[in-house]
Formats: sequence, structure tokens, C-alpha cells
Amino acid sequence: MKLVLFDCDGTLVDSAGLIHDVMERTFVHFGFDKPSFAATKSIIGLTLDIAIARIQGKTHADDEAVAMMAYYKSIYADVRGETGFKEPLFPGIRAMLDHVIVDERLTLGAVTGKSRAGLNMIMDSHDLRPHIQVSRTADDCPSKPHPAMVSECCDEAGIDPARTVVIGDAVYDMQMAKAAGARAIGVAWGYATVPELVAAGADGIARIPADLIELIGE
Repeated sequence: MKLVLFDCDGTLVDSAGLIHDVMERTFVHFGFDKPSFAATKSIIGLTLDIAIARIQGKTHADDEAVAMMAYYKSIYADVRGETGFKEPLFPGIRAMLDHVIVDERLTLGAVTGKSRAGLNMIMDSHDLRPHIQVSRTADDCPSKPHPAMVSECCDEAGIDPARTVVIGDAVYDMQMAKAAGARAIGVAWGYATVPELVAAGADGIARIPADLIELIGE
């Protein structure tokens, strides 16, 4: 058996527009200038309090960042419904998932900086709940690149990290995978560049979702 752990934002779903909209509203609510889209994209994958602190140029999440995180979470679902953002799967992801879902040699999971509620929204929107057998979110573990999300999924699934593949679009995903002793596969359609992923330790790069099928099997 092999464990395949997918990041969510930027890997399975294109959620940058929604995340940025909510982040803008959060910063304005607290009296700050709106962050740039580039700034928002750079922190996708981190736990929210740390992400907000990074945008502000802080080295750690202080009480203000925690308060901003709480506000962000409180408006997220309403903004999602109001704006019509659906966090669509990237083109080609559905076909790739349909291929790996039926492979009995694979156990699938999710490791994400989203909240548990946010992950559930994605799984329900795209009918993934029956197929994601293990998962860890920002509600469960320290922020990426800490290895806990991967290590805990491995423990729950009973599969060694050496038999585990982490698939993500962020530097933090690659760093988390390597820290846990798992393989790291970067995706080229997300929010970090390919050179950044390679520098962070990616063992392989998927240029399109179909590439993941072969890379998972290696």
C-alpha cells in the first residue's frame, strides 16, 4: 500500500481568488491597506494566523493576527456564497482523481492549511468525501512545514512515511514532506514556481495533472 496525501488550495482547487477576497475584507476591517494578490498567493498553504502575520511582515502570529484569523473564518462561508466562488478543480484534476481513486494499492488523504470546515466544503462540492480516508487540517496540527500533518496521517493509515507521497503546489508542502520522510511532488499549476518547488526539495514535478499518475507510481 502507498499513502498519497494531497494539498488542497493550489493543488486540487483554484481558490486563490476567494482567499484573496476574504483576506482583503479582513485587512480592511482591521484598518489596514488591502494586501496585494501576490502577497496573498505567497502565503497560501500556511495556517491562517501565521499567513496573516507573514503578510504584515511579522515573524510570528500575535494576538492581532489571531483576531484577524477569527474574523476571516467568520466571514468566509458568507463571502463564498455571496461572490459565487466555487473553488473549482483545476482542469484535469477530476480525470486524474478518477484514475487513482480506483487503484486499491493507494490510500488517499488530504493535508491542508484550510480549516476542517473549509476542507469539508471542498470534499462535499466535488464529491471527494468517500475517497479521502485520512486528513489533517489547520485545526488539527501545527502549520506547514511542520511534519505533523504527514506523520499523523501515516500513523492513522498504518503506512510508513517512506511509502508516502505528498503532492502540493507550495514550498511549505515540499518542506513538510521532506521533514516527515516522505516523497515530495510539486505541481506546476499552483501558486509557487517550479524553481521554488525544486529548491524546496521536490522529488518530481507534475506539469499537468495527468503526470501525477506516473509520478505516484514511481
